[in-house]
Amino acid sequence: MKAADTETCAGGGAAPEAATFEAEVILADTEATERLGADLALLLRPGDVVALEGDLGAGKSTLARAAVRAIADDAGLEVPSPTYTLVQSYDTTPPVAHFDLYRLGDASELSELGFEDAAESGVVLVEWPERAADVLAAANVRIQLATLPGGAGRIATITADGPAAARIARTLALRAFLVDAGLGTAARHRFTGDASPRRYETVDADDSKLVLMDAPRQPAGPVIRDGLPYTRIAHIAEDVVPFVALARTLHAAGFAVPAILRSDIEKGILLINHLGSGSVLDDAGRPIAARYEAAAECLAELHAFPWPQDIPVADGIVHTVPRFDRRAMQAEIDLLIDWFLPSRKGRKATGDERALFEEIWSELFDELASAETSLILRDVHSPNIIWRQQESGRARVGLIDFQDAMIGPSAYDLASLAQDARVNIPAELEASLVSTYIDRRRADRADFDAFGFERDYAIMATQRASKILGIFVRLCERDGKPQYLRHIPRLKTYLARTLGHPSLAALRSLYADWGVLDEDPGDA
Repeated sequence: MKAADTETCAGGGAAPEAATFEAEVILADTEATERLGADLALLLRPGDVVALEGDLGAGKSTLARAAVRAIADDAGLEVPSPTYTLVQSYDTTPPVAHFDLYRLGDASELSELGFEDAAESGVVLVEWPERAADVLAAANVRIQLATLPGGAGRIATITADGPAAARIARTLALRAFLVDAGLGTAARHRFTGDASPRRYETVDADDSKLVLMDAPRQPAGPVIRDGLPYTRIAHIAEDVVPFVALARTLHAAGFAVPAILRSDIEKGILLINHLGSGSVLDDAGRPIAARYEAAAECLAELHAFPWPQDIPVADGIVHTVPRFDRRAMQAEIDLLIDWFLPSRKGRKATGDERALFEEIWSELFDELASAETSLILRDVHSPNIIWRQQESGRARVGLIDFQDAMIGPSAYDLASLAQDARVNIPAELEASLVSTYIDRRRADRADFDAFGFERDYAIMATQRASKILGIFVRLCERDGKPQYLRHIPRLKTYLARTLGHPSLAALRSLYADWGVLDEDPGDA
């Protein structure tokens, strides 16, 4: 179906640097109005006030009802008109308040209706906002709906200000992408998120579901060392090029990864297939040992594979898989000093302490000079593993997060799996996973150095846990995501296990002096 049959956008695919975005959307029918409401809702955030303007019958209630249902992710949710009650609230995530001010007696009644509280804690949708000047002043998204002459549908004129401008522009760009893909009328739904700026949605396509990856290019960030930002030093993907490159390469080698069905690399939008919803965890969130063992075997196969470092992506675009060098490793573990220590221990490291910390880790990095290296995916843990029961062999293990892959010590990936930061992995299961991996590597290569690998595993597991302690504190304090703090006690447990390795004696002593493993206020 052509875009003109559903909706068309004017105003570009991304918000300009100025904090205002404007677009006109042609709505051919009621379904298109509902689709616009749902699309906008997917990018609304707490604090957004959406003013819906237009004459009777212009489609305000239709759009608002679709937005509420999209936020609730319930297409059948009853959404009564608040014409007589003036406000209807919904206990969704985020909360939604739907106001209809047509019968508002006086603008002073707005406070009694709880408008300010609703606007502070959730999303607010307001019909007839012109009856209260305070609403128009607070609105950062305004949608004017009008009926086109001759019954040709409606036109929605959308204006968004401030941070909402980029979000509203983005959701319209995502819909335009789907129109070009022949999915102009497909329903979109919120999907799982992660700790990164990437977003995911599912898209209804006939009898199947696809996944829409929303990953606009990220700014590099402030310089932290050697004239470079953290993302460049730690080789964090800034666009979708690495994901596309690795997805195609891993798929060609027979590993179960999402297929790239359509892409707009410049805008950072990908349409990929849905690998399923099977988990390596049981219904109580505990690891299923056999599935973790299968994942360890999959990693053993992956690390035995000869991988190219330069991967063509498109005309003129080649992704060079970066190396997990000592500068990247050091930048990661510095997060423990820069974030974890001040927050959880209430103090900053002195210059001498930082120097000692770097000296100890430098010696550990020297030991890794003899480590076996391979392509490492970097985040092989429960949220990023899809269990595909109907498949066999390596195809049972779906891998969905690998855009930050590097060439580095292969032990890193096994540590990511066997010390899952979000799941309690018993010591017995961790030992079994290491044994399973080593046995599989030995079966493929008789000279595999198991002793050296165990050393590499201890160093990489400690490096990863130290880094994540800092990341989880940063996610809380910088990004407003306190839910990650609940994983800190688990990471300390993993560190306590691993620091017993002889290579880590000096670091074990330093961490003990700093009280890194001690229980802190707020540890669950």
